[in-house]
Amino acid sequence: MSSPLAITEADLKLLLAANAHLGAKNCDANMSRYVWRRRKDGVHIIHLGKTWEKLMLAARIIVAIENPEDVVVVSATQFGQRAVFKYAQHTGAQYVGGRYTPGTFTNQIQKRFVEPRLLLAADPLQDTQPVLESSYVNIPVIAFCNTDCPAQHIDCAIPCNNISKNSVALMFWLLAREVLRMRGVLLRSEPWNVMVDLFMYRDPEEAAEEVLPEPAVEDTPVETAPATDFAGMGVGGVPKVAEWGAEEGAGFVAPVAGDPNWQGGAAAAAAPGQAANWQAQTTGAPGWDQTSAY
Repeated sequence: MSSPLAITEADLKLLLAANAHLGAKNCDANMSRYVWRRRKDGVHIIHLGKTWEKLMLAARIIVAIENPEDVVVVSATQFGQRAVFKYAQHTGAQYVGGRYTPGTFTNQIQKRFVEPRLLLAADPLQDTQPVLESSYVNIPVIAFCNTDCPAQHIDCAIPCNNISKNSVALMFWLLAREVLRMRGVLLRSEPWNVMVDLFMYRDPEEAAEEVLPEPAVEDTPVETAPATDFAGMGVGGVPKVAEWGAEEGAGFVAPVAGDPNWQGGAAAAAAPGQAANWQAQTTGAPGWDQTSAY
């Protein structure tokens, strides 16, 4: 009969999909025991069986702490800040995301001074200050270690890829799920309803580019202005005037080709009291070159 703490096929597929088994090209002497083999390009392959064993050991150490707030999780890397926050949210631990203030564990005058019973670090290379301070005050340290990470002052090293955002999120998700299972909050026969994606880091620029789909616009008739003949309009939309007080076209008749007397026809069609053509001469009226009686 297999142990209930043994790794399942689904969890193994998740570890392989997140590249949790890919280490660095360098290997520390204390981390060589967790390396399975080395690829041709120099990358060390981490033994996932030993990774799972150390993950279960870390979960048993965390569950042994009666007060969940006595566990402090730190991550100075950008990829691990969201995972640290979500882990602390689900397990009730304290977290320090971003820059760690020196003296948080040793300087009692500090405003954010804490005395944890256990420290969980995401990367010993980046979180060197909290790991070093923990050794001063005898705080046990659990850390996710790559093949090139130093193992000094670390009591429980979990070998994994701690530089990939998918791998870091998956390791914190698996650890949080196992802690809740050992506390009796979750059943091993039921899957955890929290997705791994919630532990993953998201770039703010990529999140801003995701725009919600625009609502469908109904086809509404567009009101159009009536067609206007602007050829006969003057400045400001005022109709052009052919003569004083008479609009263009009111008493004007278009000339007909071959009609020598078109001016007369226009004069006949003109309104009473108005001249059809300004060039037409009135009987008895003096010409423009003659002196007017006025």
